[in-house]
Amino acid sequence: MAVLSSVCCMLLTYIGVLLAVAFFTLFERKGLGYFQMRKGPNKVGLAGIGQPFADAVKLFSKESFKPSFANFVPYVMAPVFALAFSLLMWEICCGDSGQVVHTWGLLFFLCVSSLNVYTTLVAGWSSSNKYSLLGAVRAIAQSISYEVNLAMILFFMLFISHSFDFIEIKSFQEVVIFVFMLYPLFAIWLVSCLAETQRAPFDFAEGESELVSGFNVEYSSAGFALLFLAEYANILIMSLFTSVLFWGGASMGFLWLDIYDSWVLNMDVTLMFSTLCFSFFFIWVRATMPRLRYDLLMSLSWKVFLPVTLSSLCLFLGANCYVLSLTSG
Repeated sequence: MAVLSSVCCMLLTYIGVLLAVAFFTLFERKGLGYFQMRKGPNKVGLAGIGQPFADAVKLFSKESFKPSFANFVPYVMAPVFALAFSLLMWEICCGDSGQVVHTWGLLFFLCVSSLNVYTTLVAGWSSSNKYSLLGAVRAIAQSISYEVNLAMILFFMLFISHSFDFIEIKSFQEVVIFVFMLYPLFAIWLVSCLAETQRAPFDFAEGESELVSGFNVEYSSAGFALLFLAEYANILIMSLFTSVLFWGGASMGFLWLDIYDSWVLNMDVTLMFSTLCFSFFFIWVRATMPRLRYDLLMSLSWKVFLPVTLSSLCLFLGANCYVLSLTSG
């Protein structure tokens, strides 16, 4: 029964993520429309609510073609594995009460997120197109550079809470949430999340102005749809992790809500609300900021963020060792 319950939880999570991605695309297009003083999608269904389903039918019903010189097997499998790795990170969220529970959650997140780089590489290389290959190389260098910053910031969470478990990190913030303690690192985390998910202003892997459409230029129909779903699933999971890691699942901000009698359900509501706020941040940045130069992106990571995170981590560990020496002595 335990295995069946776990499988059912996983399947329900995946179905919920795919539905969330579908409506998040509508949320983004509506948001971008109002940012640009237009309506956005509003023809399909009531207020455009059927637009995601219409887009899905259109994409999966279109004729799929294979480039003449493409490597067929990796070309077809790259989008499948991209979506699989994106959904696999949501397994951390499978729990009895919907909370983020996984014993080795931090390590699991780092391992799976690093595998996403290979799907981008394979998609760009197997297409046998110079634009897609260049976009893939850009994405790899960008992801590797900012994964280092994300890992350094996660070390802070590990050393403070003494646990790899997301729920332990969340419960550790009952007194004070980490965003007040680590505000500069929180800002670095947000920027690194934008770069890691390859979103504007760091969308160099899909630089339409110079790379046509980047690493996915040769994809259409179902292949493009799977890459599209993987990108937005990554945005939502990074928003969820930001809420849990730095805001404690909003454990301090909205305890006055009495939507349900159960405190656990109240926490689920506030967690969803804070996750929605961080996902809206991705849309807001896309609507307001132009694409940066690629050399500035790499310099920001290696010359600014990495020295700041490394020096902060060294100072934190040094202070910890000093305090331990005083208490033991």
